[in-house]
Amino acid sequence: MSRQIVHMDMDAFYVSCTLLKMPELAGKPLIIGGTSNRGVVTSASYEARKYGVRAAMPTRLALQRCPDATIIKGDFDLFTEYSNMVNEIVTEHAPVHERASIDEFYLDMTGMDKFFGSLQFTKELVDKVQNETGLPMSFGLSVNKTVAKMCTNYAKPKGSLSITQDHVQPFLDPQTIRNIPSLGEVTYKLLRRISIKIIETLRQVPAESMQELLGKNGLSLWKKANGIDMSPIVPYSVKKSISTERTFDKDTQNIKELKALLLAMVEKVAFQLRNSNLMCSTIAVRIRYSNRDTETAQKKVAFTASDDVLIDCAHELFDKLYQRRMLLRLIGVKLSGLVHGNQQIDLFQDNIKMIRLYQAMDRMKHRFDDPTLIRRATGFSAYEKLGKW
Repeated sequence: MSRQIVHMDMDAFYVSCTLLKMPELAGKPLIIGGTSNRGVVTSASYEARKYGVRAAMPTRLALQRCPDATIIKGDFDLFTEYSNMVNEIVTEHAPVHERASIDEFYLDMTGMDKFFGSLQFTKELVDKVQNETGLPMSFGLSVNKTVAKMCTNYAKPKGSLSITQDHVQPFLDPQTIRNIPSLGEVTYKLLRRISIKIIETLRQVPAESMQELLGKNGLSLWKKANGIDMSPIVPYSVKKSISTERTFDKDTQNIKELKALLLAMVEKVAFQLRNSNLMCSTIAVRIRYSNRDTETAQKKVAFTASDDVLIDCAHELFDKLYQRRMLLRLIGVKLSGLVHGNQQIDLFQDNIKMIRLYQAMDRMKHRFDDPTLIRRATGFSAYEKLGKW
């Protein structure tokens, strides 16, 4: 039996949420992101995209291309609220689903045609989402995640496309390789330099040659070009949390060092978060006094994987918890409420240099077996004084 996988994606999600709050901006070019010239575009309305405005573009360049655009700083609390509303509807009605990011979902509809047409079921579910939230959505239905996502991208905005097994290759072949999910800019330029421009050309390259050229990623791209993708639907609740804690060899009440260690711990778990392509919606800090009394405090946050946001929250929670001025024997931090997301960093930071710094640090961490070698100097000092965890 051929798999039936649905990809559902909110159209210009950040823009759509903003328009529900500010309907007077409907029909106008709108940019969500950093509001200064150093800022970065997080999302753009379709009216702004006509001028070449794209996500991750510097705000200054976006305004050069579309001078009449209105810039609004992203309200991630609003986006998280609407994302949770959509997730509740999908969870209630879909048999098996994966929350792939803040604004997209995968559904496994295999076998549903025996009871209810998969295409009709999905159309009714999308209609329900749109009617109850006011947010536009597109979807694709096909034999695997890759093709379903490409169907969605082809159908946007507010459209749908279903591709059966027999029509997968005719659908893929004429498309540019840029349309393959997860194919990055560097890989795209490399393939273009060797005259691989469309998917048909890519799939005709021997698999061994692609693996030799790009390693595992090359083989993965070759499979996708050939319509092969066996990746399963991963239910949202598979991974509950990411955490770390440290029990000291000698109890301490040195607040400066404790906060520095907490900073280093947040850096560690936040990197694990980004490395797993996840964002969190809750952070918790745990302390244990020398008399073994243990206290925990947590805080809800808008979905994020940003060190800066999480460090500030962790320090706030620590100040709230540590009131007794006794020696501490343990400190820990936990990130929970996880959701898959390709947002490697918080693009709502109003500083493109900071974003590039985070990207560079993450790339460096991937080069070493011990990613804790790349961290803030303050955290490094505490790491050395209070010990590894």
